[in-house]
Amino acid sequence: MASMSERTAPAGSRWIYRGEFINLREDTVLLEDGESHTSTIVEYPSSVCVVPLLADGTVMLVRQFRKPAEEFLLEAPAGKMEPGEKPEAAALREMQEEVGHTAGQLEPLATFYTEPALCTQRMHVFLARDLTPARLSADEDEFIDVRRVSMDRVAGLIADGSIRDAKSISALLLAMRVMGDN
Repeated sequence: MASMSERTAPAGSRWIYRGEFINLREDTVLLEDGESHTSTIVEYPSSVCVVPLLADGTVMLVRQFRKPAEEFLLEAPAGKMEPGEKPEAAALREMQEEVGHTAGQLEPLATFYTEPALCTQRMHVFLARDLTPARLSADEDEFIDVRRVSMDRVAGLIADGSIRDAKSISALLLAMRVMGDN
């Protein structure tokens, strides 16, 4: 398969919006057949998602209101990486901010694009074990309720729609696969 640079040639770019941590632009590319195509692209920082696994087989999830969804969602702890921050450091920071724990063991599970047809964001997913209490202050706009859920219940919560956030579903299913291998 041809690479992007072999299939398209840049023809122009136009900024629509530039914000504190999100940008929106339109790129026009010349396709291999000579036609031009315009794509709207959301530039968003890379992020992390963590499955914090306690020794008793429960995971710590967070319940919080998400304005774009207009509802409370049950999610794995996650957040954007700061400029220059390594994924592992961001994962440990997000755990401390959102669930008040840090991990003695952090296992990378996957890295994926969250929405490659629209957004530049890459998500780094980790399984965290050997947890100990360690709290950092949550972001000022975060009001989080921590929920402990047995890993045995996770598949059912995904199936019944109680967990419906794509990054959390991906992270939890990846963690279940790794835990099944042990």
